[in-house]
Amino acid sequence: MKYAYYPGCAAKGATPELHQATLKVTERLGIEIVEIDNFNCCGAGVITEADPDLAYLLNAKTLATAEAMGLDIMTVCGTCQGTLGGMNKALQKDEVLRNRINTSLKEATGLTYNGTVSVKHLQWILVKDYGLEALERAVVRPLRKLAIAPFYGCYILRPASATGFDNWENPQSLEKLIKALGAEPVAYDGRTKCCGFPVFLEKEEIALEMVGSRVSEASIKGANAMVTPCPLCHMSLDIYQERAEKKIEREQDRVETSMPILHLPQLLGLALGFTSKELGMKRHFVSTASIDDILSVE
Repeated sequence: MKYAYYPGCAAKGATPELHQATLKVTERLGIEIVEIDNFNCCGAGVITEADPDLAYLLNAKTLATAEAMGLDIMTVCGTCQGTLGGMNKALQKDEVLRNRINTSLKEATGLTYNGTVSVKHLQWILVKDYGLEALERAVVRPLRKLAIAPFYGCYILRPASATGFDNWENPQSLEKLIKALGAEPVAYDGRTKCCGFPVFLEKEEIALEMVGSRVSEASIKGANAMVTPCPLCHMSLDIYQERAEKKIEREQDRVETSMPILHLPQLLGLALGFTSKELGMKRHFVSTASIDDILSVE
């Protein structure tokens, strides 16, 4: 199992613990990854609004680089998965678009995009390529004492035409992974809703309400922690959680317990025997000490 690794901006910038944990768990599982040299931002949908062809060009460069490596792409960001994967499928289907973008790509980089690679999030790889049974065999510390609320976010599920590896209305891949690691998945309505990240720049109060709603519902349903395959969702739920809780307290006269937010590779790493320190969990805004406390209880 070998993939061209596309970490995206967040895993190499705002959330380096995601990159740190990814390197550890893929090596432990025997998944070989080769980081794409000089990778660029996928645009996260923002560049598409301003200059669609530029967004296609940037992502075609990433796709063509992986093609030259002879490898499919592995992402660890749900937003990158939706953006890069969606553009890959659009370029594969639309010959006119592909030819137009290839003209600019060839001139700028010398590369040509042929549409021969797939874009797969680590979540997808674990469920469909690596396999849940193999993952269960790799677990050395079953997370039986943890109740984990899965948080998919938007881009890894929608639009289905750009993702297609799970049911966007009732996905189960994260739940299956949580169970394979020995933990108990928590059912709640907010698992497939927006985290609020795209809203913060325009309507901060609405975004805080969204964060507070997701976290409080998971807490009420009994979760010890939440896990997400998207670092942008992680930032929204982790960084803004305290302010969201204060808003809930002020408006609804209640306070929710602080909720640790884990990157998917961190949850995997705990089950594979890594310590929270090795997985960079001390970088989080919301303390993850409660998870260590639960796992240390005999």
